[in-house]
Amino acid sequence: MKPKPIYKAIGMMSGTSMDGLDIACCRFIKRRRWEFEIQTAVTVKYPTAWKEKLAVAPILSGEELLALDAEYGKFIGDRCREFIQRRKIRNLDLVASHGHTIFHQVQRGLTFQLGNGHAIHAATGIPVVYDFRSLDVALQGQGAPLVPMGDRHLFGKYDVCLNLGGIANLSMEKNGERSAFDICFANMGLNYLAAKAKKEFDKDGSIASRGKIKKSLLDKLSTVYEGIRKRRPALGREGFESALQRLLDDDSISVEDRMRTFCESIAKEIQRSIPSKKNKLRMMATGGGALNPVLIKLLRQKLERITIEIPPRQIIEFKEALVFAFLGVLRVRGEVNVLKSVTRASRDSCSGVVVGG
Repeated sequence: MKPKPIYKAIGMMSGTSMDGLDIACCRFIKRRRWEFEIQTAVTVKYPTAWKEKLAVAPILSGEELLALDAEYGKFIGDRCREFIQRRKIRNLDLVASHGHTIFHQVQRGLTFQLGNGHAIHAATGIPVVYDFRSLDVALQGQGAPLVPMGDRHLFGKYDVCLNLGGIANLSMEKNGERSAFDICFANMGLNYLAAKAKKEFDKDGSIASRGKIKKSLLDKLSTVYEGIRKRRPALGREGFESALQRLLDDDSISVEDRMRTFCESIAKEIQRSIPSKKNKLRMMATGGGALNPVLIKLLRQKLERITIEIPPRQIIEFKEALVFAFLGVLRVRGEVNVLKSVTRASRDSCSGVVVGG
């Protein structure tokens, strides 16, 4: 695709917390700096059947997983086509799909995001960019995080970009390079605890607000993160299930107290992750956790020298879909969209598989 100054692209993102499929139609303009607009967006909630399919995907046989990859690709492709038709979207350049992460085991050289790009293209008839992580992993990188490229070009006015999604991570400029890393598990744990209270998530932090900090649990969570603080590896579902899930299953502590303690743990890990500076920093917080008043209050208390800004709700909810649409644009332009300074790969790369372009 020949580079041009204006692009219209759809970004699709399915996060580790399985809230649903985010679809955002975005417009990008290349001037001195990239400018963007989210023109329209929606979150498609997963039916119970799809939540169950995604939950068991890691234990399927190879043949079953390939079949589910095609089925899920068709499912999200159909949702994308319906979105385009209902919102009367015209003149699209591409669809960029992150997919749904099933495996992320970089020590074994593998990462897999469910959602076959060929199936998406067949359903939409539009060029598709997908599988953004595999090349970086092949280059000995962590395959994550990828959003910092969007932070640099689209949200450069902020000193720190904090994402409070299933996993909390941040990015910032450091010595002329973009630095970024995963910090800790966030909504993945909060939603896991909310499910114990028969809730999809802790709306307005109501469960956490009724709880108290349990020092014993807080200390155990801190111990889990000791090694993570030193190495800053990419975090994934496997790590949550192996290291944290058993701690959150302690029924001798009320769900309210576990929720409040986990919020405290998130805030403390974020506090530890930001380098000490005399000058005040400007931070943008996005992701579902930015809508949790208990968590945001804790962060503001612990990060006194940092101004934490909560952007418009559309940015909070669809930032990752926006950024993957942007990464898709960079891919079809043949430009770098994954930074070695972030992923620790052997080189920067122009990542993503293009279908129908």
